[in-house]
Amino acid sequence: MKFERSGGILLHPTSLPGPYGIGDLGPQAYRFVDWLASTGCKLWQILPLGPTGYGDSPYQCFSAFAGNPYLISLDALVEDGLLTPNDLKDAPDFPASRVDFGWIIPWKLDLLRRAFSRFTQHATRNTQHESLHTEFASFCRENAFWLDDYALFMSLKEANGGGAWNEWDKAIRKRVKSALDKARRGQAENIERHSFLQFLFFRQWGRLRKYANGLGVRIIGDIPIFIAYDSADAWANPESFFLDEDSLPTVVAGVPPDYFSPTGQLWGNPLYRWEVHRESGYAWWIERFRSVLKLVDVVRLDHFRGFAGYYEIPFGAKTAEKGRWVPGPGSHFFETLASALTAPTEGSAESVRHTRSEIPNTLPIIAEDLGVITPDVEELRDRFGFPGMRILQFGFDSAKNPFLPHNYIANCVAYTGTHDNDTARGWFDTAPQEEREFALKYLNTNGKDFVWALIRGVWSSVAVYAVAPMQDLLNLGGEARMNFPSKLGGNWEWRMCEDDASEELAGRLKEFNELYLR
Repeated sequence: MKFERSGGILLHPTSLPGPYGIGDLGPQAYRFVDWLASTGCKLWQILPLGPTGYGDSPYQCFSAFAGNPYLISLDALVEDGLLTPNDLKDAPDFPASRVDFGWIIPWKLDLLRRAFSRFTQHATRNTQHESLHTEFASFCRENAFWLDDYALFMSLKEANGGGAWNEWDKAIRKRVKSALDKARRGQAENIERHSFLQFLFFRQWGRLRKYANGLGVRIIGDIPIFIAYDSADAWANPESFFLDEDSLPTVVAGVPPDYFSPTGQLWGNPLYRWEVHRESGYAWWIERFRSVLKLVDVVRLDHFRGFAGYYEIPFGAKTAEKGRWVPGPGSHFFETLASALTAPTEGSAESVRHTRSEIPNTLPIIAEDLGVITPDVEELRDRFGFPGMRILQFGFDSAKNPFLPHNYIANCVAYTGTHDNDTARGWFDTAPQEEREFALKYLNTNGKDFVWALIRGVWSSVAVYAVAPMQDLLNLGGEARMNFPSKLGGNWEWRMCEDDASEELAGRLKEFNELYLR
């Protein structure tokens, strides 16, 4: 696809303000899109939208296809007649500046159960509910590829007290047909409930995305390369991953030791049997991309280097020190993906005009190419024309640093920072003195308005996309950091306040977008 010079904001929907403890897809999301459009920004970058589990990380979800039910707007359910204003009048006094997942989850799930109960009990009492039933039936048919397994998986997970699937009864764990058939009968109502929650999520998100697109705002989504072990994907497709006879991984994902982590990073995700995926024509991956591209306009492909080569760690290892690099699927994967997603109708003008080697460049992919990147990764990225990422916060140790704007190329996406870094203000407050001094000299600032000098550096660069986390626009410190990769607990909680999206802030960002033709 053609990437056009634009500016944007990184903000996960859970970080939106609102009265119900967590950002959602309701009125505040629409107000944010209105505000974003008023700044002249054309991009809203989000994190993965999947259903989160232990640790609340959107990068460790129960499904690579499903949406997060915690994002469902309760106000929209009132409009649909599935909840009443009375249901919401006694909402707890949730904290305004962070998500307390342990508090909000049981409260919200109880309301979603109530909405489902009204949907099933009063289906024929009014035209509104009849229409919902028709839409729901269509949604289930169109998404059966992943929805059937996901809804059964979540129902069985509930029936097993939330335990991981390797702890379930062996016949269910091994997907014995007779056991699955019995489970589907016994869990029929719960299966329908989980399917219905997915319907609500996709219905609400689809409307929000359409609204954003109508205002000229495109959505940048995210595909994590790896899936969580405790997921419907691993349970339903064990042959596609390195799992043993007991359904446990034999090897897991991570990265080796480096300057920042002397023992490496042990992520623990199961690894793909890429030869199995290749034999299927990457069918699972193609469906995964198709599903995500129904939700977003551009995909940031997380840990892009894993498609060139990935780090394999023996299961049970305590650290990532003892592992090995293994070749990934490489160019054949992206060629197949491009052909499946962008192939024109046979005999059309497009089919005549394009050769196979040109087709991959039409994929709407941003390559997350951070970390230690080797020539084979750069070659794979550049062969398909995917823009990589540049993080200005990383650049202040040397004028030769590729993360400094004077070293950028146009085909890249420049950020002040990301969800995995400290905020710009937090970085400046804690950075080594020599890096702080270099940054001040490079950005030609005395430090009083350092964050906006950093934003100016990104926006004025040649990078085709310029993006800043909302926390940086608000000049917030380290207390507003979204994620600390090596820290357990306290992540993914930050929320913006009701009055953060001000006219003054919009005007300041709009000036940059106009000044630098974004």
